[in-house]
Amino acid sequence: MRIRTATLAVVAVAALAAAVFWFLTAPQPLDAAVLPDKPGDAAKGERLFWAGGCASCHAAPGASGDNLLKLTGGVAIASPFGTFHAPNISPDKTHGIGNWSALDFVNAMKRGMAPDGSHLYPAFPYTSYQRMTVPDLLDLKAYLDTLPADATANQPHDLPFPFSIRRGIGLWKLLYLDGKTFTPDPAKSEAVNHGAYLVEGPGHCNECHTPRTALGGLDMSRALAGAPDPSGKGKVPDITSGPGGLSDWSVDDIANALDTGFTPDFDSLGGTMAEVVRNMAKLTAEDRQAIGEYLKQVPPAAVAASAAPTP
Repeated sequence: MRIRTATLAVVAVAALAAAVFWFLTAPQPLDAAVLPDKPGDAAKGERLFWAGGCASCHAAPGASGDNLLKLTGGVAIASPFGTFHAPNISPDKTHGIGNWSALDFVNAMKRGMAPDGSHLYPAFPYTSYQRMTVPDLLDLKAYLDTLPADATANQPHDLPFPFSIRRGIGLWKLLYLDGKTFTPDPAKSEAVNHGAYLVEGPGHCNECHTPRTALGGLDMSRALAGAPDPSGKGKVPDITSGPGGLSDWSVDDIANALDTGFTPDFDSLGGTMAEVVRNMAKLTAEDRQAIGEYLKQVPPAAVAASAAPTP
């Protein structure tokens, strides 16, 4: 009798734990009411496409020229949790996102969820894209819809257990996805706010330049202070305004580097930054200048960490 009672108690606790897990990990989609009445503007979306570096992950590995606009996917993204493969986001209706509605796209970008309600892995940087405005996202989708459809099938991610359990991402989101759109700081200039939006939103600079916690979330107490390269080779540099970062760079130096790929010392930006420059060079001079204005007022890493609230 005691064994049976104990068994029933274990089953009940397990069932309760499963129910709590299922409740806490449920996707939180946005409602169609967030969508504006007017459709997206593809011309404006093209600028956001390059600001977001979409081709760097979603074009085929090694693509160049017009092939950068064929978003077949396939780029391997190494991480401590396994290897992710960027998906096809061309307008193909079977293998791409050609059947996605405007709301599907917004929910992917701001809520990290697929049209079927499943969680997207945060190798797709929706923790940054959530800062984008809905009109900007619709402009981006309008541009993506004009690109060539491609029927290349998606590659499955290579993830060990338990990271292969997609539903568990719902718990991760409780910690690292707040759903907030970028809000301009009224104490800052228009240029600084514009640069902040580009850096924190579409440009998703924090995804590489900010260190991560043991759970893979961004440690925003050290925003843009540099981080280990996800590939395990080297370090992504500090781009705050302090020593070890951009303290010796002027706003013009930053803007010029994003346009030409050359540092103030006439060295060249290499690695993945070469691709970032390729994308940033397609923005306006005002965009690059605004990014420089913003980065020059980002607190040095030590100052930002000391000002962060104690957990």
